[in-house]
Amino acid sequence: MHTPAHYRDLARACDDGRVLHRLARCPYPFVWHELAANPHTPPEALLELAAARHSPWNDNRLLHLLAGHPAADRTVLHAVLNATAAKLTQGRRPYAAAAALAGRSELEADEVRRLGALPGASARLRTLLHRRLAARGETPPPAPAQASPGP
Repeated sequence: MHTPAHYRDLARACDDGRVLHRLARCPYPFVWHELAANPHTPPEALLELAAARHSPWNDNRLLHLLAGHPAADRTVLHAVLNATAAKLTQGRRPYAAAAALAGRSELEADEVRRLGALPGASARLRTLLHRRLAARGETPPPAPAQASPGP
C-alpha cells in the first residue's frame, strides 16, 4: 500500500518519464507540484497537469511551475496560457504564471500581452508583462497618436 507521501517522494526523485506520466493522474495537488518541478517530467505529463484543478492557490502554483518548466514545449505553454487566461477572467490571480509565460520565447509576445487586457489583470500585472516582454527584446506596438487640441 502506498501513502500520499510515497507518491510525492517518487514524483520528486524519479527520472522515468513513463512513471512520471502515470503520477500526473494522481489526485494529490502536492504531487502535481513535485511533478511540475521535476525537470525529467515529460511534456505529455505536463500537458495533463495543465488541465488539473484543485483550489485557487494550488492551481496558481501549478500553473507557475508549469510555465517555467524546462521541458514545456509550445503545446504545453499554450495550455498553460489558456488556463492562466481563464483564471484571470474568473478573478483569480495567476500573476506569477503570467509573468513566467512572458519570459518564454516559445510564445508570441502578442499571445502573452493579451493576458494584460483580461478582466482580472491589474495595472501591476500589465507592467510586469511589459517588463518581461521588453527583457525578451519584444517591444509593444506603438500607441496611436492622439490629436492635439486646437487653439
